[in-house]
Amino acid sequence: MTGTTEAATPPKMPAVRAVSFGDISAALWAGLADFMRAPLFGLFFGGVFAAGGLFILAALYVFEMPWMIIPVAIGFPLIGPFVAVGLYEVSRRLSSGRPLIWREVLLVVFRQRETQLGWMAFVVLFIFWMWIYQVRLLFALFLGFKSISGIGRFIEVTTMSAEGLGFLAVGTAFGAALAFVLFSATVIAMPLLLDRELDFVSAMITSFKTVLKSPLPMISWGILITVLAVVAMLPAFLGMIVILPVLGHATWHLYERAIGSQPA
Repeated sequence: MTGTTEAATPPKMPAVRAVSFGDISAALWAGLADFMRAPLFGLFFGGVFAAGGLFILAALYVFEMPWMIIPVAIGFPLIGPFVAVGLYEVSRRLSSGRPLIWREVLLVVFRQRETQLGWMAFVVLFIFWMWIYQVRLLFALFLGFKSISGIGRFIEVTTMSAEGLGFLAVGTAFGAALAFVLFSATVIAMPLLLDRELDFVSAMITSFKTVLKSPLPMISWGILITVLAVVAMLPAFLGMIVILPVLGHATWHLYERAIGSQPA
C-alpha cells in the first residue's frame, strides 16, 4: 500500500535560485564556449531555423501578404525553443562529459513530441496565433481602408500616416505584453522539461517564479534575446545560424544557474 502511495506522489517542484547579472553574463559566455566546442551541431540547428524563416518569408511574398511580414518575423522566433532542444542536449552532454553523437542528440529531439514539451508547443502556438489574429484585427481597425500593394507601400503607410503609427504603437504594446508572458512561461520551462520528469504546468510555474524572483536580470535577458534575434533576422534570417545556437546554449547554462540540472 505504501509503495502504491509513493508511486502516485507527484514530483516535487524544483527550488528556484536568484539570478544575477553576473549569472546572465556567465551563461552567455558559456553558451559561446559551447558553440565553439561543438560548432557543427550549432550550425545545423541554427541552419534549420534560418531555412524555416526564409521559407515563411518567401511564402508571404508569393501569397502577397506584405503586411504579415513584420508580425511573422516577430512571432517566428517563438518556435526557437523547440529547435533549441537539440542545443540544450548538446550543452547537457558537454557539461556532464558525455560524448556528442549525432544519432543520439537527434533522437532526443525527435522524442520530445511524446513528452510534456509537446504540450508546451500548444501553449507557444496558442500565444503565437493570438499575436497573429491581434495583428489582423489591428490592421483592419487602423489600416483597413488603406491600399497596401507591396512591402514598400506597407512601410510608407505605417511610418508616414497617423493610422500607420497608431497601428505600430498599439501592436507593439500588445506584442510586448504577449512576449513577456511567453518569455516568462518558457525561458526555464523548456530546458527544465528536457532535463526532468515534470508536467508542463509545473514547469511554466517554475519558469514564472524564476522571472519574478530575479525580475531585472531575467527581463534584461529577454530584451537581449529579442535584440539579438532581430539583428540576426535582418540579413534574411542568416544571422540566426550563429545567434540561435549561442542563445540556446546560454539558456541551458542559465537554467543550470537558476534551477540546477539533474545528474546524468
